[in-house]
Order: sequence, then C-alpha cells, then structure tokens
Amino acid sequence: MSRKIVLSKRASRNLEKLLEYLENKWSKRVKDNFIKKLDKALNILKDKPETSPKSEVIKGLHRNVITKQTTVYYKFNSKKLYIVTIFDTRQDPTKLKKETE
Repeated sequence: MSRKIVLSKRASRNLEKLLEYLENKWSKRVKDNFIKKLDKALNILKDKPETSPKSEVIKGLHRNVITKQTTVYYKFNSKKLYIVTIFDTRQDPTKLKKETE
C-alpha cells in the first residue's frame, strides 16, 4: 500500500539547507544525484516502510541511510510516511535527539 509522504517543518528546513550546501560547495550535478537517491529511497519506503531498521537511538522511529552523510528518520501508519528529520551524520549525534523531540 502506497502512503502519502509528509515532511515535518524540520525535515523540510534540513533538506533545503542540504540541497543549498550541495549545490554551493559541490555542484548542481551532485545536488541532482542526491535528489534522485532520496526520491528513490522515499518511493520504496512509502510502499514498504518496515524494510528499514528501527532506530536504536530514537525510540519509535525508523531510519534509512540515503548516503553515508545523510539519514532519514521517519515513522509511519497505514496512510502516511512521516519524515521527522533528515539528519547530517557528520553533526554531533546529540543534536539528533533534539531534532526528533
């Protein structure tokens, strides 16, 4: 069953910052490749969200690694895939708990 994808405000902000960073520091091509990877992952998750492991750090959330620097944390029900945050794994891991509260 395909779910509707919903991004939290925090996930939207983080994604916007990440895309801006990729284009400014790397290139539009790098940004576009990341968007393709994210889109592919979300399309799989909206149909089979249980395929990604549960987060060991944040109870009640699942995590999906998009790239080695970027992980999506989400929860789901029968109708929605709710993206709680898109986290840059190079950041202080304690920041993750704050982002998911």
